[in-house]
Amino acid sequence: MKYYDLLMQDVRFREASTACMNCGVCTAICPAAEFYKYDPRLIMNIVQSRDDQKIEDLLKSETIWYCGQCMSCKTRCPRGNVPAMVISVLRRFSQELGFFIESEKGRQQFAVKRTVGDNIIHTGYCVHVDKVSPKLHPEQGPVWKWYFNNAEEVADRLGANYNKDGAGALRKISKENLDEVRKIFDVTGGSQLYENIEQFSAEKAKSLKMSIDKEGLNNEYFFHTYIENSNNHQK
Repeated sequence: MKYYDLLMQDVRFREASTACMNCGVCTAICPAAEFYKYDPRLIMNIVQSRDDQKIEDLLKSETIWYCGQCMSCKTRCPRGNVPAMVISVLRRFSQELGFFIESEKGRQQFAVKRTVGDNIIHTGYCVHVDKVSPKLHPEQGPVWKWYFNNAEEVADRLGANYNKDGAGALRKISKENLDEVRKIFDVTGGSQLYENIEQFSAEKAKSLKMSIDKEGLNNEYFFHTYIENSNNHQK
């Protein structure tokens, strides 16, 4: 497979990588490069080499998941390249080809899909108070646990419209609007990426002999991807 040709099929890649001279300004300004084993200049260099093995190794690596998509590189590149956008395209194909399960950070895509991803589809919110369980977020402390258990009362006192029809914060999103959100995911390919993440994650869970349910968070593989940390990512 010619990976460079595959990347070129995505308009974001064609617009984001046009005249890189490997000057390293992107790395100098990159917040992620300050802390992680991450060098956007090197990534651009690998992609421009068109070396299939090197690009495949990149698609399977931890590296492409370190970028925070802050787009600082876009603002500083003297030739208008956008390494962060190249990273975004690499992530897409890593998910499409199933390479994301080969890295610790890549496998976390399953946890992101089962939380933020499913939240969007089912509730219309990236983050909703009902979905931020104190069990999964101990860093939020006892105040959040109290808020979680008393959300309706507190939200109403603050003027929100908690899980009710009509306007206002935390309002219930109508079925019509949720259907429209799902249609957007279908048309743009988001639904297919979700299916890929589920399929390849199920295969990885099987190889690790871990349980994985068809939906929800209460399964071994979810908690494995959610909390796994080799502590080998920072400089």
